[in-house]
This record gives sequence, structure tokens and C-alpha cells, in this order.
Amino acid sequence: HITILPKKTDAGNPDFRVWDGKHSQVGYIEAKHPEANLDEIETSEQLKRYIQTFPNLILTNFYEFRLFRNGKNVVSTQVGRRFIPEKLKVVPPAENEEEFFALLEKFFQFSLPTKFTAESLAAELASRTRFLRDQIIKEELRETSTHGAKKILGFFEAFQKHLIANLKPDEFADLYAQTITYGLFAARTRANGTFNRRLAYDLIPKTIGILRDIFHFISFDPPEQLQATVDDIAEVLNIADVKSILHQYYQEGKGSDPIFHFYETFLAEYNPRERERRGVYYTPEPVVSYIVRSLNIMLKEEFNRADGFATPSVTVLDPAAGTLTFLAEAAKLAVNEYVEKYGEGSKAKFIEDHILQHFYAFELMMAPYAAGHLKMGYLLEELGHKLTGNERFRFYLTNTLEMEELAQTSLPGMSSLSEESHLAGKVKKQEPILVVMGNPPYSGHSANKGDWIAGMIESYKMVDGNPLGEKNPKWLQDDYVKFIRFAQWKIETVGEGIVGFITNHSYLDNPTFRGMRQSLMNTFDEIYILNLHGNSLKKEKSPDGSIDENVFDIQQGVAIAIFVKKKRSGNEKKVAYAEFWGEWEKKYRALEKHDITTTRWKLLKPSSPTYFFVPRNERLQKQYRNYASLLDIFPVNSVGIVTSRDHFVIDYDRKQIEQRIREFIDLSIEDIFIKKMFNLSNTEGWNLHEARIELANDENWKNKIVKILYRPFDQRFLFYHDVLIERSRKEVMQHLFHDNVALICSRQVVNEFRHAFATENISNFNNIDVAGRLGSGYIFPLYLYPKIEKVKRRSGITMMLFEPEAPYEVKRRTPNISPKIFELLEGASNKQPTPEEIFYYIYAILYSNAYRKKYAEFLKSDFPRVPFTSNKKVFQTLAERGEELVNLHLFKSTSLNKPVVKCEGDGENRIEKVTYDEKMKRVYFNAAQYFTAVQNELWNYHIGGYKVAEKWLKDRKGRVLTSEEVSHYCKTITALHETMKIQSKLDRLFEKVEESILELVI
Repeated sequence: HITILPKKTDAGNPDFRVWDGKHSQVGYIEAKHPEANLDEIETSEQLKRYIQTFPNLILTNFYEFRLFRNGKNVVSTQVGRRFIPEKLKVVPPAENEEEFFALLEKFFQFSLPTKFTAESLAAELASRTRFLRDQIIKEELRETSTHGAKKILGFFEAFQKHLIANLKPDEFADLYAQTITYGLFAARTRANGTFNRRLAYDLIPKTIGILRDIFHFISFDPPEQLQATVDDIAEVLNIADVKSILHQYYQEGKGSDPIFHFYETFLAEYNPRERERRGVYYTPEPVVSYIVRSLNIMLKEEFNRADGFATPSVTVLDPAAGTLTFLAEAAKLAVNEYVEKYGEGSKAKFIEDHILQHFYAFELMMAPYAAGHLKMGYLLEELGHKLTGNERFRFYLTNTLEMEELAQTSLPGMSSLSEESHLAGKVKKQEPILVVMGNPPYSGHSANKGDWIAGMIESYKMVDGNPLGEKNPKWLQDDYVKFIRFAQWKIETVGEGIVGFITNHSYLDNPTFRGMRQSLMNTFDEIYILNLHGNSLKKEKSPDGSIDENVFDIQQGVAIAIFVKKKRSGNEKKVAYAEFWGEWEKKYRALEKHDITTTRWKLLKPSSPTYFFVPRNERLQKQYRNYASLLDIFPVNSVGIVTSRDHFVIDYDRKQIEQRIREFIDLSIEDIFIKKMFNLSNTEGWNLHEARIELANDENWKNKIVKILYRPFDQRFLFYHDVLIERSRKEVMQHLFHDNVALICSRQVVNEFRHAFATENISNFNNIDVAGRLGSGYIFPLYLYPKIEKVKRRSGITMMLFEPEAPYEVKRRTPNISPKIFELLEGASNKQPTPEEIFYYIYAILYSNAYRKKYAEFLKSDFPRVPFTSNKKVFQTLAERGEELVNLHLFKSTSLNKPVVKCEGDGENRIEKVTYDEKMKRVYFNAAQYFTAVQNELWNYHIGGYKVAEKWLKDRKGRVLTSEEVSHYCKTITALHETMKIQSKLDRLFEKVEESILELVI
């Protein structure tokens, strides 16, 4: 059978589908006008989509035929000449008949593989799902005249208004297409024999309205444009031995939840970025088992629920349920416990009366929601109760973090969703939940920004009754934090209960979360933290130096948290900590072996102002807390600037920036060309066209090109204009356009602390490391320059960088150092030190290896604290050493005039490949040229997260170094050499500092 497929736009179907008339697909044919150039067609976006989606496709203009098999042109033949009818006005004679029939035979012989692995099936489904998604985006959501299109548009508007705020058409199409594919897959697992899209509907419980609506629509009334694609997906599933594929997961030890394991495999093929953005990761069974068994024990021992999860009064909620992994485990445990105590006789009634009445779950994404319902129905049947037509598991499609319910309506797509919203809202607001558990999503850039949860998170921004003082507490916006806050609120409203989550472990010791930690301690009587580590971002290793792996397939470390609130709370708060290190198999075995009663806990005493949920050396911490924080010393500070378009506004050459900006503001060049020329695009808060117009009207734009310290010893040029800089940090950076120096230092690090540097120019966020959690830099200027009265602009006069803002008065500058520091030091020596001496002293302390080693655990989690000595001589000597270091790092030291390395070898100075020859002590930057006498310790010397000697060269790969740049590199290595010499002296001085510490009261 050959079917002509409907097509509204080029985004739609190919022209013809070849099939057996029932369900088996042969292939597709895309027919173009006889005058069409197939070479041009083949490179079009339309055909690229077709050949990526359809494994057997013919492209033709009726003179030439091209067969594409799995994305490749495998056979081509020409059957006639186009010029003959055009010029001679006669029918062209047939050519290459044998080749043509061979091409057709090859086309008709095609069949889908009869055997799929999980990965190959996921790939087949993913390509078709992407095609379906694009059809929905580009056709159905733009069409309002047909019944089918109206129905899809109704679903979209319902989801946008009442489920996912700010849902965009492409995002809806994405989740809708996923739901169809994965719903069909889940249905296929229940179907025997032949399978097609119509069978899926029969497997959806009548009580799950939203899924019934979707699958009734897809099964019986889909738009013609989508029907072929959905049939194609169903045909792949019809051929696939799905049960065998699921059995593959049993062999890999993942048998109890194969449906979700395949969903993860599918999502990794379909859209790995979305998988990461939504935090969709399967929770390993040992983790689920540990949490569920531990909560079961706590219910018995702490809450007098003798049957644990099987106790009729126990209500359970998983607020981010995925495919119901946690509740499935709890249901199995409850049923087994009930049967063991009371026998098999009333097992089905127990499931009906308790599991179906008191176990609740929420999920935002439709695909796992669909799979979860089908899976739970299957599980309950295995446990002894088959769902009737009027029963459902209380698993609701809802945004957990939104409290507004959808009003009752009969609009297409909204009636079932409004009912779902009402049922979920009742659980959120009225149902007394005793246990909250699960694996909430981790997403630093949360899409959940509703008023209710935003208000709830405000309590985490307070500590000891005062605001955190964080300029940008963005990590409190991570979704897992919001889900913890939701669970905390839910238990608070009941007055007792338990929370069992596995989450990102950053909140345990990150300073931004200190208000959150205090809030949790105020609410809960007992807090148990099982740190599973595995943070590859921090390059975590086991204490014995061996490998440490994550229990998930992710980089972010994780921890299990169990929070317990009793009805009668005492004043004593218990915070217990344990940790598992090592390979993931070792952690799995430990989780399977232990529960909350057999885990070896260490009691902590979290205290103000940090309230850490990790062990600390309390004696040393108390001593360290008495020192002055950099925040106490330098009141005015901020993180470095963020351009969001470094490649455009930063360059080694000032003239290059000038030329770019000239072209950028040349409005005769269309926006589309500017975007392509400079790799720029519109963002949520920035519009290229508006930026071009605004900048074109600034006659003084050339004055905005300034120097920036981009990386240690790496100074470049920056176009510093608010039109192109996302976060200019002018409130601090303005002070660095005058005679000044600033300390760059991190707030937290993941490895050893070596995150301090000096600058005379403005600097950027990633100046000393690649991310905030890893040690990106804050800027602490030594002097502040006050504004004076604005100067009236005169025509023809070149104004300064911040014009029309107020200029600054150099003579009236003031130190950015707390008066209490001056008072403290003057009281000790009867002489007030200069601001520079204090700055240099601090710099020396931060470069002391003894200081870094002694306070390593504290330097990882907050700004450094500086011990001030009462020994005048020691203070003065350290200030002198600090001045030497600062001069080295600012390239002002005369020591740099005698470099310790030289450049050798003939060549054009082009950096091609940077390698280090440890034996010869050479740093090669191409095959023939190198720097000599670079000792191993200099090659490996780090400032912040950067290996300076390597980073400086690698950043310039492809450039031809000027003679000035060659000498700069030689001086950089010399500066490192001299720095290490000074550091060896600092360690002896630091011992004397701690013999006579000044007590500071801030």
C-alpha cells in the first residue's frame, strides 16, 4: 500500500508512506517538482530531519531517485533527462532501468530489525519522537482550524496555565511527544502479540482522566499529520521484543524497575540536556531500600506505628515521584509486613483499604507519570490486587511547588487536568501526611519560581534572626532545596512526621545554606545525614586516597537525609552524621546491609553562625572563628564581572575590539549577519537589535575599552559597557579605574586553598577558578573613591569611562578597611599601620602554606579569616613579604628583570601543542620551540584552579606570540619562582603570628 500523507508545511511528513495496509512500515518517499535540484534539497533542513528519522527513504524529482538507508545515500540512479522534454518537447527515453528496479527492490526489501538492544530501541524511538515533537511545534500548535489541532492547543493552554508556568510551545511539544512514545512503550509491556496505537487506550485506568484523554485522542482521533508518525512508533514497538529488553535489565541487576531504567536510556538518546536540566535520574535500588527500610523502622520505634508502613494511620507522599520507585518499594514492604503478621487472606483488601487510600505521589512530567501509573497497576496486581475500572493509585500530575488549583472547566484538555489539580491540591493543603520521601530533582537554574515557594524559601535567607547578607543566594533556588522546604512545611503543618530524601549534598557545608540548616534544626528534633559523596566536580577521593564514585551516574555528590519531628519536641536537637566512601558497588553493598539503626553515626553540634552538617575540628574551629573574615576587613566587595559573551567583548588586542564594535553598531548590516559573524543571540534579558541601537547612539563608546585581569598573569582588553556586559559590578569595579589595588579571593573551594591574587584592574568572575562552588573570585579593593558633583558635558570633550555618571575625586579616597581593624592594630603597637601595610600583611597570610594547611577544612567553606598578631616586628615583616608578593604579581618587582627561563628554538612563535618535558625541564609550545629551565614545581604551580604555566599558553593556542608576550611568559615563570621562595619564609613567620594573636570583636 502507498498512502499519500497530509502535509501542511515542510516540517510535516514525507509525501508517501509505503506499508502493508495494516501496521508494518516499509518506508517513505519524498517527491519534489521535476525541476527541483536534488543536491540542494539534500542539504535542506527538511531532508536532514527526514533522513535522521526514517531509516528507509527515497528522494526523487521523478528523473532521479536517491535511496537513503539509516541516514546515508546508499543508491542513486537517473531514469531520464530533464532537458529532453524541456528542449525537444518529447517524452524522454527511460535510462538505467535495471539500476532503478534494483533501487526499488532494495527499498521494498527493507524491514526494521527484529532484535533490538535497549540502546538501539531507544535510538529508534528517540529519532521518531523528535520528529513527532517537531510536527507538533511547527504544525499543530500553529493550526487552529482543525479539530485535532484545537485539541492539542487545548492541552497546551491547560498545561501552560495550570501546570508549568511559562511553558513554551516547544517545551510542551517535547513533553507531549515523550508521553506518547513512553506511554506506548509502557503499554507494549502489557500487550501480547500484535500491538498498535489503539491498544494503548485500553490499558489506561478509567480513573486517570488526563492520560485517558491523551491516549484516546492519539488512539482514535489524531490529526492526520501525526497519525503516520505515531503508527511508525507503534510499529517499532510491535516488532521489538520488549520483554526481552526488560529482561536485559534484570541481568544487569536493575530488575525491579525496568520500565524506568528504559526511560532513562530513552531520555539519554532523545535529549540528554533535558535529562540533566530536569534532574531526571533513576534512584538506585540500594538507596531506595535504605531509605524505605529506615523510615519503616522509625515509624515503629519513634512514632508508635507498630506495623510501620503497613499501619493504617500512616500516610505517605513522594512529591517528585518519577515512576513511583519509592512508593513501589514502600508498598511491597507494607504488603509483605502485613502478610507476615496477619496472613494472605485479606491481602487484597489491605491493598484496597490502605495502599490505594493513603499512599500519594506527585509528578510534573507526563512521560514518567504515564509509565508510573502503568507500572504501579502491574505491581499491585503482582502483590495481590488488580485495579478495577473505578480504582486508581493516588498519583497526580501536578507541580508540587504550586498551590493554586485549576478551576473546574469543560474546555478541551482542561477538564481532566482541573480534576487532577483539585485532587492534588487536597493532598497538599488538607491531607495530614506523616512520611515524605523521595529523590527530588536537582536543578540550579530552577524553573519553579511561583509566589508560594518563593515566600517559603525566604525563611532560609535568615540566620540567627538576621538576613544572610548574600548578594546573590542563587543556590537557595535549586529545586531540591525547594522540595526540602515543601516537605518541612508539610510536616510542620501536621506537627509530627519524617522526611527521607536523597539530594545534592551541597547544603551540608556551603555557607549560603547556613540559614537553611538552622531552619531545619529549629523544625526537626533529629537529623540524620548519610553523606554518599561521589562529587567528581570536587574531585573527591576516599580518605585512603582511593577512588570515590557516585551512586548515580552524575557528577554532583549526594547525601541521604532523614529528618524526624516528634509530637512532643524537646530542647535537645540531635544531628548525626555518617559517610560512605569508595566505588559505587561498595556503597551499594553498604546501603543494602545497613539501615538507620546499624549505621555508625557521629553526633555533631552545629553552632552559629555556620550550623555545618558535616564534622569539624571543634577546637580548631573555635580558634579560627575568632579571626577576622575578609568580609569584616573589607566591607565593600563583590564577585567579578560576568559578560556572558567573553568571546565578543574581551580580546588580547584593543584594535580587534574596536573593529568588532564598529561593525556591531553599523546598522546597515542586518542583525542576522551580526549574529552569525559574532556568534551572538538574544537571551531572556538581552536583545541584540536594541543593544545595537543603544550603542550606536553612544558617541563615546571607544572610552569603554579598558584593561581586565582575565586570569592570573593574563591581562587583556574589555569593552566595558552595560549594553554588552550582563553583570558589570560597577559599584565595586568603579574604584579600580584609579590608583588602587584589589585582593582577589574565593569564598569556597573544593580542593586545597590557593585562591588569592592581586590586581590593579577590574576582573571577572572566573578569574581564579571556573565556577563559584570551585573558587571563583571576589574582588576586595583597598581604596574607595567618592563621587563628586557631576560635570556638565561640553561638546567636543572626551568624557571618562562612566560618563554621564559622576567622576571621582582621587584626593578624597578612603581605605576600604573596617575602622575596627585600624583600632585593633593601633592599640597593639601604639602606631596606626597604613592601609597598604594591612593589605600586604593579609596577602602574606593567605600565601602561607602553613596557614593554608592548618585551616584547610575551613577555607573550603567560607571566606578566609585572618589572624592579626600583636607582635609589631612580625606584623611588619609579614607586610614586607606581602608587598614583595603583590609587586611580583602586578609585574612591578625588579626581580622580574632577571628571568629564570628563556625561549629557545627556531620558528614563528605559533602556539600549536603545549607539552612539558619533565626530564629536560622544557615547556614546548610547538614541535621546535620551547621555554627552558622550567622546574617541575613551577610547571605544576597553581593559583586558584589554574596551572598558571600551562593555562597561559593553552589559552593562546593558534596565536603567534609577539616578542612582548614571550618576555611576559618568562617573567610569569620568574614570578612563580620568586613567589615560592617567599612562601618558604612565610611559614616560619606564621608560627610566630599564632604565638601572639589579637582578639577581635566585630
